Amino acid sequence: MVFPRTRPLCRRRFLAAVLGAGVPSLVLGRGGLTQAVGDDELSVSTAGWKTDFGKHSVPLSEFRSGGPPRDGIPPIDEPRAVSQAEADAWLAPAEPVIAVALEQEGGESLARAYPLQIMLWHEIVNDTLGETPVAVTFCPLCYTAVAYDRRLEPGGTVYDFGTTGNLRHSDLVMWDRQTESWWQQFSGDAIVGELTRAHLTFLPAQVMSWEAFKAAYPEADVLSRETGFDRPYGTNPYPGYDDIENRPFLFDGDTDGRLPAMERVVGVVRGGAGVAYPFPALEQARAIEDRVGDARIVVFWAPGAASATDTRDVVAGRDIGQAGVFHRDLDGRTLSFAPGPGDTFTDAETGSTWDISGAATGGALAGRRLAPVPHTVVFWFAWAAFQPEGRLWQLPG
Repeated sequence: MVFPRTRPLCRRRFLAAVLGAGVPSLVLGRGGLTQAVGDDELSVSTAGWKTDFGKHSVPLSEFRSGGPPRDGIPPIDEPRAVSQAEADAWLAPAEPVIAVALEQEGGESLARAYPLQIMLWHEIVNDTLGETPVAVTFCPLCYTAVAYDRRLEPGGTVYDFGTTGNLRHSDLVMWDRQTESWWQQFSGDAIVGELTRAHLTFLPAQVMSWEAFKAAYPEADVLSRETGFDRPYGTNPYPGYDDIENRPFLFDGDTDGRLPAMERVVGVVRGGAGVAYPFPALEQARAIEDRVGDARIVVFWAPGAASATDTRDVVAGRDIGQAGVFHRDLDGRTLSFAPGPGDTFTDAETGSTWDISGAATGGALAGRRLAPVPHTVVFWFAWAAFQPEGRLWQLPG
């Protein structure tokens, strides 16, 4: 059967076309043939793949087809950047962007914004910031925005990533074009193929409003809508998906009942220890101090960022707020934070004022930045699936 391709391919339309056409569900294995499914058997097609499926670190039965084929949701391989003034024509103040800011050799910060209105349609951008090849990724089904160094070691092979068309625990499974290994977007782990058990290095990536990004990085640029693809940027192909009452899309198994499956949390992993900070608790506390592994951290929350998976138009999404995670240690001392005036934060040691990006905007430390802690905002069901032994932070009492 041939399906019309007059519109961009997305999971929901693809699955709707399949189900509406009455096509029976098939279990596809090596060569695309139907086969029984065991722990070490795939239920997705391997036709056309050169991947070494004999090497894997997770049960092959955990993979599910997301609908589109390999790179049916196409990555952006030749990204262009535009100025903030140009992007103001199509980005609203509360629209969410992924802020990737990397410290350069001279100590300055080089930043770029990746709007979720674009990432919804591509999920992966293979880019370079300064001298660092980066993969900026977003899985709409888990709401995970994660950035990685595309090398396994400095000076090593630069890998180019695409979408396999498959999911594991509803999360995007990526592939690299150099070895055709499969990678988990949530963790940066190679889980199938030649590079199995290799791990990509996390880079700081923070989802914040366009308005907050411009205030934090006034000299930074923005991923352009001129991607080489015809997509209705600004619209959301998953309207209503993040309703708190929803069940996750294409997720097998039970969900952890301690929180609603679609509750957003901020997830932090350090030294093998994982902690989740629920958005409702963050909204109430606004600044949470904690220790994860060997790091003394603070988690900030502020209002003003829209959900990208709420309404058909991203700009109309409800305000879910924005979060950032930072080291509390600066210049040999540990700072203590509390909510400040408006949407700011104040440290007890100097009385300096800080914003959601971890920058001091007033006081004795004005102009300084807290070191970011890699983290992700993620739906609870996905966090609990990948971090079942992780700690859930709760308000005292």
